[in-house]
Amino acid sequence: MARIDIPALSLVVLIGVSGSGKSTFARKHFLGTEVISSDFCRGLVSDDENDQAATKDAFDLLHYIASKRLAAGRLTVIDATNVQPEARKQLVALAREHDVLPVAIVLDPPEKVCLERNAQRPDRQFGPHVVQRQRQQLRRGLRSLKREGFRGTHMLGGLEAIDAVSIERTRLFNDLKDQTGPFDIIGDIHGCRVELEQLLVDLGYTITRDAHGRPIDAEYAAGPASVGDQASPGSVGSVRRVVFVGDLVDRGPDTPGVLRLVMGMVAAGHAFCVPGNHEDKLLRALRGKNVKVTHGLEESLAQLAAEPEEFRTAVETFIDGLISHYVFDDGKLVVSHAGLVERMHGRTSGRVRAFCLYGETTGETDEFGLPLRYPWANDYRGRAMVVYGHTPTPEPEWINNTICLDTGCVFGGALTALRYPERELVSVQAFEQYYEPAKPLQAATAAAREPDVLDITDVTGRRVIETSTHGRLSVRAEQAGAALEVMSRFAIDPRFLLYLPPTMSPVATSPLPGVLEHPTQAFEAYKGQGVTELVCEEKHMGSRAVVLLTRDDDVAEKRFGLAGRGAVHTRTGRSFFDAELTDEFLLRLRAVVEEVGLFDELDSSWLLLDAELLPWSAKAIDLLKNQYAAVGAAARASLPAATAALESAVAAGLDVGDLLARTQRRTVNASLFSEAYRRYCWPTEGLDGVRLAPFQVLASEGATYQEKPHAWHLAVADRLVAAAPPLITQTRRLFVDGESWAEGIAWWQELTEAGGEGMVVKPAANLVRAVKGLAQPGLKVRGQEYLRIIYGPDYTEPANFERLRNRNLGHKRSMALREYALGLEALERAARAEPLWRIHECVFAVLALESEPVDPRL
Repeated sequence: MARIDIPALSLVVLIGVSGSGKSTFARKHFLGTEVISSDFCRGLVSDDENDQAATKDAFDLLHYIASKRLAAGRLTVIDATNVQPEARKQLVALAREHDVLPVAIVLDPPEKVCLERNAQRPDRQFGPHVVQRQRQQLRRGLRSLKREGFRGTHMLGGLEAIDAVSIERTRLFNDLKDQTGPFDIIGDIHGCRVELEQLLVDLGYTITRDAHGRPIDAEYAAGPASVGDQASPGSVGSVRRVVFVGDLVDRGPDTPGVLRLVMGMVAAGHAFCVPGNHEDKLLRALRGKNVKVTHGLEESLAQLAAEPEEFRTAVETFIDGLISHYVFDDGKLVVSHAGLVERMHGRTSGRVRAFCLYGETTGETDEFGLPLRYPWANDYRGRAMVVYGHTPTPEPEWINNTICLDTGCVFGGALTALRYPERELVSVQAFEQYYEPAKPLQAATAAAREPDVLDITDVTGRRVIETSTHGRLSVRAEQAGAALEVMSRFAIDPRFLLYLPPTMSPVATSPLPGVLEHPTQAFEAYKGQGVTELVCEEKHMGSRAVVLLTRDDDVAEKRFGLAGRGAVHTRTGRSFFDAELTDEFLLRLRAVVEEVGLFDELDSSWLLLDAELLPWSAKAIDLLKNQYAAVGAAARASLPAATAALESAVAAGLDVGDLLARTQRRTVNASLFSEAYRRYCWPTEGLDGVRLAPFQVLASEGATYQEKPHAWHLAVADRLVAAAPPLITQTRRLFVDGESWAEGIAWWQELTEAGGEGMVVKPAANLVRAVKGLAQPGLKVRGQEYLRIIYGPDYTEPANFERLRNRNLGHKRSMALREYALGLEALERAARAEPLWRIHECVFAVLALESEPVDPRL
């Protein structure tokens, strides 16, 4: 069986006369959504697939749909005759517009077969001359397909060849998403072999030399306890590899030595390499092309002339085989010599290669006669980290989620590597200046947006945010507007606002009489997702609090660019206390964390904790006074008087017995209502009476902890409790599995009957990717009397209760998962010390989703 290999991202153009079997071939080898048929588009615009008068509109629609698919990175198949060069020309242009490869598959069965097939179709009312004319056009164009721009052409003549062929999708050469690292990405070397060797040794590599003492390979040899080997989930214990960003050659003292080492590492599988513009020019020179021998090329040619012919041939072959850029780690990392805008990631075309080699220029030159480069990184908002070189700078520059590693080693600067995913920079100072730069390195630094400066355009309008746990999530423009109002007026400084907790979904309504929520529904919900190991945590009578704590007073300024000790904020980003009380609270907490050794244990100068702050009245005193207490007081004052009046009416013989009974019940309900909210209040003076109940370590420098089981988090919290009563209070918990649901139910009853709010049921493993997607991080199961606060004093009345059973939880659950994923993404970005706008767009999005129309009582 013959096999046709097509790139996984390409525009496949089927070519063949009417009746050649293109549609049948497409259905056999491609998904229905991948195939765009001209006949189908003709039907869409005219209700008649054979209406030739609608052909122009049909092909406009076909090109539009194909363009949208290619922009989204989807393989696209065009099912039309495509026998005319003009039709193919438009499709090749469309492929080039989206930087994908156009592939032609020609189906050429015998003419007799095509005529017979058309005759069997009543909708094909045209004579043999149409097929004959199409075949003539096809024959004339076959030899020119490659000249037209098709990067792959496949001829299938005869029915047997068409029926026997198989289609295999191949990854593009730049697609290394399965390579997760860890990596050491090294900037422009320019023939500085000695500095390269020193940098490799500093990074933990052992260099192998040939009989002449020349380096020919370098392999990572540091022990398993090295920083790199422990840096990334999924990469623990992995051997590090180098990624070279190009410009290995020219200007420096030993271009052949650098090439010999890099070529050896790539051949041994210890490194990857992308080409730089200097390699591109050297290759043309080695092939005898007419190039200007400037900008250091003269040094390379002279040094290579002293090498054996076979080495020069090997260099030519090596450079010719270099791929313009690489996409690593599931699309999270892109390496290209001159950088790359997001729309070109993972694409392949001459335009993409040119950008990778030279960047994008404005067409102007500076005072030194050098081209002015368009500062693409200033506008970059992509998901992937882009690492590049090309333009020398005095220091590595983080601009948005990109970094330039060319620190001008050959000009007397340094040779720099970025350790990925740790984002750690390692540099070796040049031993001397080998080449005079055309302009000072200081002048090469492009005007860049400060990483901690926010722009309103980062959050306004419709936004789409890529999350590692839940895919792409969108925020509507009107949601962003609502969040901007809250964030700008009430929230703490965004430099301290690294995370907002997600909303939490309640369990499904219980079928048990007199109960809205019950643990059984939580257990069953998780069991349905294959999660049976659970933890039940006491739901505190307080307010959700996020605590950012620094180890000393200098950390906040150095790490977050803001004076202070950190922050204690609410779910909407508001500070719990004034500045003075916040500092006092954080100072006390810092002493506790230091005493238990948590800063040292996590090797961090700051921590982010998830907690409950008690009592509820510490944050919500105005709410309690103006809403709950007012309702309770009014009911307790009016209902006894109403009861007395109704009792007098009954004594007078009036028929108001039902109203009296209902009023008496309402009087009891009012008392229960007041008792319920009073449990959540107690007097506080300053920090006296304030308690913190931590239950999860969210993040620290370079690490997040959602993969740690809840038992680990609660054990950390217990150590804090033991060191600082009464400031820190315990979160009681009970671990259950499929065999111990009864214990969880009994514990919930014990908590709620004693006046407690209830409990939260969570997967014991913490972050869980279940069969049907991301599992809910927690489901709240609240007690009957607490729900009286939420739904009102009389919610237990039969008529009210039955109405409340019809709660629609689908939207709430969806919102909870989306906010959870956004929160995790914010934590990951904060731990990696990404630019503030990257963190804040996730935090802001959580707040924006809160404006969705969901019943707040859920």
